[in-house]
Amino acid sequence: MLKKLLSISAGLLLTVSVFAATEWAQNAPQRYIVKKGDTLWSISAKFLIKPWHWPEIWQLNQKVRNPHLIYPGDELVLSGDGVTHGDGSIGPHIRATSLADAVKPIPLSDIKQFLKNSKVVDEDVIRNAPHVVAIEENRLRGVTGQLVYIRGLDAAVGDQFAIVRPLGRYYDMPPRKEGEVRETYRQERDGRDGRQKLLWRHGPHEWSFKGRVRFLGYEVLEFGTIQVTRTGSPASALVTYSDFEVREGDYILPLDLTPYDDQFVPHPPAQAPDSNMRVIAFTDALAAVGPLQVVALSRGSEDGVDNGTTYSIYTDGETVHDDTDYPEGKSRAFFHPKNAKVTLPPEFIGHVMVFRTFKRVSYGLVMDSVRPVQLGDFMHDPDSTP
Repeated sequence: MLKKLLSISAGLLLTVSVFAATEWAQNAPQRYIVKKGDTLWSISAKFLIKPWHWPEIWQLNQKVRNPHLIYPGDELVLSGDGVTHGDGSIGPHIRATSLADAVKPIPLSDIKQFLKNSKVVDEDVIRNAPHVVAIEENRLRGVTGQLVYIRGLDAAVGDQFAIVRPLGRYYDMPPRKEGEVRETYRQERDGRDGRQKLLWRHGPHEWSFKGRVRFLGYEVLEFGTIQVTRTGSPASALVTYSDFEVREGDYILPLDLTPYDDQFVPHPPAQAPDSNMRVIAFTDALAAVGPLQVVALSRGSEDGVDNGTTYSIYTDGETVHDDTDYPEGKSRAFFHPKNAKVTLPPEFIGHVMVFRTFKRVSYGLVMDSVRPVQLGDFMHDPDSTP
C-alpha cells in the first residue's frame, strides 16, 4: 500500500512540476490546427514562452503516441487532454498521408547541406581511409561517368562508397590564464597537402605549458558516390554522382544510407553545458550569423549533447574601465589597476537547437536572435541565466 501511495505521489509531483514549468504565451488558444509548413519549434514558439518545452505540449496530447508524427490537419489540445484529428475523430487513426508529410522539428530545407553533405569524423577515419590515386586516361579531374583508381580499398564489385574531401579540423587549446575558458579553433586543411600533413599528429607540439591540446575532429564534405568495378590494389570504381570534380587525394568512406535523424523534439539539455561549449564555426558569413543559419558547437555526444537539445546563446561581457572612481592618468588608477576594471555581465544573444551530433562537435541551427551570433559565444541552460 505504501509503495502504491508513493508511486501515486511521485506521479502527481511530476505532473505538477511539468505544468508548473509551462509558461504559455498570452495568445495561446485552447486548441490549434496543425498547418502545412509548421515545425515543432514554430508551433511551440507560438504558444510557449519557452519553445524548447515542446514535450509539455506532447504531454497534453498523450494520444499522440509518437511526438514526431503529427500532420497538417491534426488538432492539438493546448489545455485538457487528447488530440483530435482533422476529420474530428479522437484516438487511434488510420492515415492515408505519407510519413514524409509529418511535421518536422525544424525547417530541414534550410540545413540540407549539413544533414547530408557535411560531417565531422574522428582521427582514425582519415588515417585509415582509402584514397583516389589516379583518374582514367591520366586526367587531372574526374566527373560522373568516369573511372577512378583507389588505393587501400577492400571491397567487392558493385559496392558503393562516398567520396569526401577534408575542409578543416577542430581543436581546442588550454586557457592562457587560470580560470579562463579553453580556446577552440577551426584550422583550414586541404587534401592536396597530403595525408601526413593533414593528419593530427600526436607528439610534443600537441602540448603547451598550460596542458594538452584537445583534438575534436575533421570536418569533411561528402560530394559524390562511386561503385566498385574491379577489386585489387588499386581498385577501380565508376563515379556515379558528384557535385564537383573528383581529384587525386580525395578520400573514400562508407556510404551512410541514413546520414541524419529527423525524429527528435526540441528539449532543454539533460545537463548544464560547461563554460567551454562555444560557437566555433559557421557558414555563409565571415563575422556573424543570424536566425536559420548553421553554427558548429564545441561539444558533442561524448559530452551528453543529442539532437533536439536547445541552448541559450550568450556573449561574454566586455571589460571596461571605471573612469568615475579611477580616472585615467590618476594615481588611484595606477596603483589599483584591477579595481579600475569592471567586467560586465554576459549578454543574451538567442537560441540554438542541435540537429546533428558527432563525438566532440555538433551542428546547431540558430532559431532566434536579438543580436548577431559570433565566434566564441557560449552556450547556457535556456531555463536559467548565467
